[in-house]
Amino acid sequence: MSRRQTPRPDNVKLPRIWLMTDSRFGDDLLPAIKRLPPGSGVIFRHYDLTPEARRTLFRQVRRLCRQRNHKLLLAGAEAEARRWRADGYHARAGRLRSIRMIRSAPVHNQHELAEARRNGVDLVFVSPVFETASHPGSRTLGRTGLIALARMAGFTKVVALGGMDSSKAALLNRRIVYGWAAINALRLKPV
Repeated sequence: MSRRQTPRPDNVKLPRIWLMTDSRFGDDLLPAIKRLPPGSGVIFRHYDLTPEARRTLFRQVRRLCRQRNHKLLLAGAEAEARRWRADGYHARAGRLRSIRMIRSAPVHNQHELAEARRNGVDLVFVSPVFETASHPGSRTLGRTGLIALARMAGFTKVVALGGMDSSKAALLNRRIVYGWAAINALRLKPV
């Protein structure tokens, strides 16, 4: 096992519930983060904002995440996540270099899972598990596909994404699927 595939030390608690942000939140973003259970995770995306507006909103989110003991990952490059003082970053391609930051990657199939494992990520966000408002009509993995990928993940923690909510998450085996993430299910109502 390479150093990159070594599990994160026990003293770093990785959240089991993750909020994926985007512009659909509008003014509901900060209230949604406040409603998350303490110690949750937030992946900040908001790709459609200008660089300046994205950075300004990120700072507001970071301040709130620190108050609530949430982990905050920036969707994008490691160097940018370091500059912005995120807890980590969420990126698909390229070798992930930091052993100090939390590293995550999106995964939709076996190939992407193998690449993420080679790159030494801590978490993979496997999607879409169920049909989503983000991608209506897209092919989904279902519970069977999710479990199959999760069993191939080794030490890499698997987070279920896509049509997830707290009731669906409660049906998953936490020894196989580490946690869950959502946009809409966490946007307007408490967990």
